[in-house]
Amino acid sequence: MTTPIDQIVSTIKDLVHIPSPTGWPTSAIDYVEKRWKQTHWEMKRNAKGALTLTIPGKDQEVHRFVTAHVDTLGAMVKEIRSDGKLALMKIGGFGWFAIDGVYCTVHTEDGKEIRGTILATNPSVHVNPEADTKREQHTMAVRLDVKVQSKEDVEQLGIQVGDFITFDPNYEELETGFIKTRHLDDKASVAVLIELVLEMKKQGIVLPHTTHIQIGTFEEVGFGANSNIPAQVREFLAVDMGAIGEGQSTDEFTVSICAMDGVGPYNYELRRKLVKLAKEYKIPYQIDLYPFYGSDAGAALKAGEDVMHALIGPGVDASHAFERTHRDSLQATYQLLNKYLETESL
Repeated sequence: MTTPIDQIVSTIKDLVHIPSPTGWPTSAIDYVEKRWKQTHWEMKRNAKGALTLTIPGKDQEVHRFVTAHVDTLGAMVKEIRSDGKLALMKIGGFGWFAIDGVYCTVHTEDGKEIRGTILATNPSVHVNPEADTKREQHTMAVRLDVKVQSKEDVEQLGIQVGDFITFDPNYEELETGFIKTRHLDDKASVAVLIELVLEMKKQGIVLPHTTHIQIGTFEEVGFGANSNIPAQVREFLAVDMGAIGEGQSTDEFTVSICAMDGVGPYNYELRRKLVKLAKEYKIPYQIDLYPFYGSDAGAALKAGEDVMHALIGPGVDASHAFERTHRDSLQATYQLLNKYLETESL
């Protein structure tokens, strides 16, 4: 199939502007469900809020399970300080440096959205000679863009401990093919899956195996798509970002095929099959290892699922920080996923 790359990029833009930190994914899941409704394939939500679409295949005895996750990094209000600033606790794994100076929104239980900026508690170099010191939880706070000077002022706005804090994506699409935005992990992969499903339906493609596609909601905290997996599932493919950095082979122009992450090695035979498909169809790829990484597939194995598991995804630079990918990587991921789903199971 021809890769609908423009539509994939457009869908990424839609998704990253929908707040969905782990624990509060409803609006993003609503978006995916609305896009897939036209397929008339069965969709279900589980108790964790994840959405699973089932595509009937020729073989209904051996199934496949494919995941991407729509939950993102974020924060919660930990404390309302006496000066009217908010202490925060991280949702997901990222460094405090990655949110220093980030514009954000505090979401109250009564539906208010209050703007702010995440900063060190004394960030002015004209006032504090140690302003350039290490960023840590106790030195970071949300400065609200409302006239508040005390804890009581903040409470009158309806803000309380436990309110979600979401980070502005700062989306930018460049003529060079790069897409810069927060939350490419893993909304880039979700966009690829959304468009692939719609294209398969449009073209009337019948897959060799019944395939379940789950959009997960708790991956960033380690227990993602590890439940509601039908007993017939033999192969589990997680579609998630490939992390770029020093010592890594992953780049922003290919699809990454993960051989091993922080949980352990992925299924060797399934990995070999993905590499073979990439070679056969001339899809640019890289094999890589991610020592400080986990995926939905790893979570499923930890939960005791008896499946062959693999991981592919677009290369993303500066993961969990100021992320960037390229249209070429999105296209390669789409193509490999498409070819894989059209093959017989191992």
